[in-house]
Amino acid sequence: MTDKKDYDEEFGVDMPFEEALQRFGTVTKEELDEATEGRTDIVPEGQYEINLFRKQEIRKVHHNDEWMFSIVDVIGALTDSDRPSKYWTDLRQKLEKNEGFDELSDNIGKLPLPRTGGKMRAAEVANTETLLRIIQSVPSSKAEPFKRWLAKVGYERIQEMQDPEIAIKRAIVTYQIQGRTDDWIEKRIRSIVARKELKREWAKRGVKKGQEYAMLSNIISQETFGVGVVRHKRIKGLCSQNLRDHMADLELILTMLGETSTTTITKQCDSQSLNENADAARAGGARKQIEQEAGQKVASSQNYLGNRKWKADPEQLTMKRKK
Repeated sequence: MTDKKDYDEEFGVDMPFEEALQRFGTVTKEELDEATEGRTDIVPEGQYEINLFRKQEIRKVHHNDEWMFSIVDVIGALTDSDRPSKYWTDLRQKLEKNEGFDELSDNIGKLPLPRTGGKMRAAEVANTETLLRIIQSVPSSKAEPFKRWLAKVGYERIQEMQDPEIAIKRAIVTYQIQGRTDDWIEKRIRSIVARKELKREWAKRGVKKGQEYAMLSNIISQETFGVGVVRHKRIKGLCSQNLRDHMADLELILTMLGETSTTTITKQCDSQSLNENADAARAGGARKQIEQEAGQKVASSQNYLGNRKWKADPEQLTMKRKK
């Protein structure tokens, strides 16, 4: 059977990860330019707040459209050390000996934060992604609860109009915490981009959100997997869970292929009515070819329910995004 990566390349859905983020941001910005006007809920540069993790104060400051957290506060919360500054200094020296820390260090800065008494002092800070990499080197029973907490507060109140890629960043952190592999995360993110671009095209052509989107999506699923969305979820034993969050690698590749093909055909044919868009949705897919090669159905019963975990490496994923 052809390798899954070969299918990515063969069907043209192996876009670089950085390109996927940029394309997601571009479509989001187009949507926001049409839907938003005079928004006043923007978090201003330099605003600082305090979040509590198990009664421990974690200071953060808004910088370049993202929250930057005090590293010393995080170390103190994770280790209960009475000298968190020294702990961080020792840990940083240890990390500096490891290959790749220079790239991590580039994402650590110094910004003013209030100390006891309210006086502002420069403190070392890092964003959510960098903190996840640092936490990996801190032995603590609180590490996993802290990651979940960080996923919640790391992007709160930041609007898409400030950072059009914010939804993708939230998704990456969530998938990492769930233990998904870097390869799976990249495919999932590319599938999100393909879906968003298709929905954007539908919106331009008058397809109504809700029932009409669902109808067209079901047609694509039938052509791609030989089953509709509801049947596919039953095969996987899912109820209210997001189907795509439980797809195997090959299923994600085929989902991208089906939706990317539909977008291309929709543009080429200038599909306007619901019926014309339904015709475009029926035209994509390479399921029969792949099933013949694999000797099995492409709709898999694999899911990520229960305690099944796949290890993800935030360092490797972040490095890929920076290339």
